[in-house]
Amino acid sequence: MDNKDSEAEIHPLKTEDVKVQENHENSVERRIISKQSSRLSRLSRWRTAAFFISLFLCLIIVFAFSFIIPCPERPVSERTWFRNYDNAVAYPFLAIEDVNEDKVQDVLFAFKASNGSGSFNRTCLDEGSLPSPCAFVVAVSGTNGRALWERPAAEEVEWMECGIKQLGRTEAPGCLLVGKPVSLTAVDLRTGEVQWRQSSDFGANYTVLTPVSVIPDVDSDGVQDLMIFISTGDKIKTFIHSGKNGNQIGSAGSLDVDGKARYIRLNLGSSSYFLFYTGTVLFHNHSLSLFSSGDIRYLVKIPGQSRENILVVNSEMATLINTQNLQTLWTLNVSRVPLLGYYKPDVLGIVLESEIGPDRKQSRSGAVQWDLKLNSRAESPGPATLSTADHRSAFLIWGEYQVAGNETRPRAPLQKLYLFHPSYTNVLLELRNSTDQIVAFDATLFERSRHACYVLLRGPQPSEEPGPVSLMKRKLKEDVSESRVIWLSQVAVDSEQYVRDRLYRMRFHSRA
Repeated sequence: MDNKDSEAEIHPLKTEDVKVQENHENSVERRIISKQSSRLSRLSRWRTAAFFISLFLCLIIVFAFSFIIPCPERPVSERTWFRNYDNAVAYPFLAIEDVNEDKVQDVLFAFKASNGSGSFNRTCLDEGSLPSPCAFVVAVSGTNGRALWERPAAEEVEWMECGIKQLGRTEAPGCLLVGKPVSLTAVDLRTGEVQWRQSSDFGANYTVLTPVSVIPDVDSDGVQDLMIFISTGDKIKTFIHSGKNGNQIGSAGSLDVDGKARYIRLNLGSSSYFLFYTGTVLFHNHSLSLFSSGDIRYLVKIPGQSRENILVVNSEMATLINTQNLQTLWTLNVSRVPLLGYYKPDVLGIVLESEIGPDRKQSRSGAVQWDLKLNSRAESPGPATLSTADHRSAFLIWGEYQVAGNETRPRAPLQKLYLFHPSYTNVLLELRNSTDQIVAFDATLFERSRHACYVLLRGPQPSEEPGPVSLMKRKLKEDVSESRVIWLSQVAVDSEQYVRDRLYRMRFHSRA
């Protein structure tokens, strides 16, 4: 301390300079700190402003999408609708396709009359060469039954198939009609416009073997082509027509057969084969005798684990055939239309009906898993299935169930529609009783995995006198809620209302 005091006394100006320098340094530090604080303050204000601007923009976007920008309207499907025609006859064809691309399935059918409905005021004369009455093809909205389009298409309709892709010059799918006198007509599925119409000489007393086969492009015009098989007498004739304009490609081929023929197309590896069936199998120009008697009624491909098998139904039995070696896997004494469904989760089975009445649900192994005896008319519609969310199927069956011991005197069976689901193996739901003549029946999901409905086409057929024709779509739940519960056994596990409620809440699933 003495040294510092002495130095201060000796150099007083130096001491003052040091103090000034120290004060200056402190001032500079304070200014730096002040500037940093000011910058941080401005940065904080910018961050706050950015946050509130972002929040404000988010609120504007939410508000716009909620109230200003309209959301896509989901079609509101009516639970039940009807479409009626007077002085007409109906053809036994129903097709389910999304015609107007609103993600709801629509219905296509055909009827014969002098005039269409009042919605379009179409007549047979609109097509020029068609006599009156003629066959109309109609597309009806699945949401409300409104006619989307109507088109006079042929003098008579022998067969119709819709959903064929690349038919005609447009990219839209189409419907193909085989008419009488012999004609092929391609109709645009979206608009109903006729893409092309061609006459063809199929010969006398012919029968079209359905369905028409779509084959790869033969004439190199960029559109897939059509192969048509015609049965006439003891021959099968083959015709190939252009899918673009309907012109015949090449000359007709023929194959000798013995008896009434059916055919099915098999895709084995990269090649396609056509299996023709009468009393014998004709496979790739080789024949194999399988049955000594019985007219063949149905040929159905049954998906297998590694390949498809074939179910052959004749007037005496049903036979499952291995497509690899044409050996019989099993037979069953049933003889009516087969239908695929799922009795067990994800295990494909077959619904088979015999002429004496029983409806059978059968697995691929041939073991009968469920059996029901119904009285039914010869003209009663075949069964239908709907896939459910539990990976099984709901089965819709026509007939009349009679409790054992309560049989009445012989009479014509009533047409009643029943619902069966494997979750209740001892329960049938009686959905409706129809006294009208049913021409065609189908069931489907009108929207993906929802809106399970069935469709009824009723009225006189082409061989009968004209009369009222009615097309109806009915939501399945509407009938389930009002159904009558039938116990197949004496043991009632749950109350009837509980069964109705559970099946009413049943969810459905659209399989790929």
